[in-house]
Amino acid sequence: MEPRFQNVSVIWQRRFLFVQKREQVRREIDGEERGEHVFFKMLKEDIDTVFDQDPAARSYIEVVLTYSGLHAIWAHRIAHAFYKRKLYFLARIISQVSRFFTGVEIHPAATIGRRFFIDHGMGVVIGETCEIGDNVTVFQGVTLGGTGKEKGKRHPTILDDALIATGAKVLGSITVGKGAKVGAGSVVLKDVPDHSTVVGIPGRVVVQNGKKINRDLNHQDLPDPISDRFKELEREMEKLKGELASLSRKEEQS
Repeated sequence: MEPRFQNVSVIWQRRFLFVQKREQVRREIDGEERGEHVFFKMLKEDIDTVFDQDPAARSYIEVVLTYSGLHAIWAHRIAHAFYKRKLYFLARIISQVSRFFTGVEIHPAATIGRRFFIDHGMGVVIGETCEIGDNVTVFQGVTLGGTGKEKGKRHPTILDDALIATGAKVLGSITVGKGAKVGAGSVVLKDVPDHSTVVGIPGRVVVQNGKKINRDLNHQDLPDPISDRFKELEREMEKLKGELASLSRKEEQS
């Protein structure tokens, strides 16, 4: 091949590589812009969710500056982004700083959907392998935790539109169904069906698809195993006293 044609071929190859590189950079920039757009859209949704869920919210400035639950969610979104990029230490630092200022501990690996709302926030704990869908609401003192030292998925999955009330504990690799409600102070250890309400310790379904489940719902008188044991010991002591009294009478008669 003549040198002139070789030069032309090299020029076209370089031009082709330059165009490819330019398109790649353009796609990366477009992707970053779309990512930033989605991120800021989610921040706006989080603020709007506060107004939808909390009648005490009065202004944007008040919500942005004073709502610790909102701060915890935003800190988690940042920490989760670092965690996905394998910057684990930085992600945990952000998570712990957030915990110090908000009283809410969310592991940076936890997956949280859109329009998540933490009311009041203090004492909320969300574990590493927890997965939370969209439009989920939790109140103060809620724990979404594990039940042991096993590896892998060991925290609950909360589907869309679920509500977990004050002080509830949802433990283990279980699923709280779509639109389900967990009553205040409940301890949930088994899967919760969609559109159900769970109360008590351990948690039991009392409403499913709008219909009451035919069970005893008097959870003011929950079983107390310690009290039951004391009562059993008391009955045994009374029985022994009776037997001793009977033996004493027989000795006196003899």
